[in-house]
Amino acid sequence: MFGHMNEPVTLQRDVRAIIIPAGEALTLREGTNGFITQALGGSFTVYVEGNLFRVAGIDADALGKEPTLPPEVPEDPTDHDIEEVIWSQLKTCYDPEIPVNIVDLGLIYRCEVTPLGNGERSVAVDMTLTAPGCGMGDVLVADAQEKIAVIPTVSDVRVELVFDPPWNQTMMSDEARLQTGLM
Repeated sequence: MFGHMNEPVTLQRDVRAIIIPAGEALTLREGTNGFITQALGGSFTVYVEGNLFRVAGIDADALGKEPTLPPEVPEDPTDHDIEEVIWSQLKTCYDPEIPVNIVDLGLIYRCEVTPLGNGERSVAVDMTLTAPGCGMGDVLVADAQEKIAVIPTVSDVRVELVFDPPWNQTMMSDEARLQTGLM
């Protein structure tokens, strides 16, 4: 795994976590000891008893960290303003095993903002995975959906997993290829 932090941690309360790479949710109990191995985009990868778990940024207090706050938008934002905030939010979504955000990995194929006429907006995103069988797919989709849903004026979010065209390493940003040693 990239970027080992190995910061010791003792859970301060029960917390919902996702086991990596299976993608199944479970509860880690208060008092459990482990190590934070990655802290990117507001979520944490925690190593406990031989397994890796993803803990959402909103639950950071269970790890003794500050919870992630929703993004700010300008007063009376335009659709373009909202789309910029969406892309910023998507750049805070990380594959728990690769320290690169899903935008720079080239996993976002489409982001469409539709005004609903009442000051609210609907957002549709198409994304893919580095591998179709990735057990973390539903988790990454949910992460993207949650991070878009907290944006003010966004009332409807649909994040769809698509596999056409199939993802390949050329879809990664130059920065992502450098970071992962593929360039």
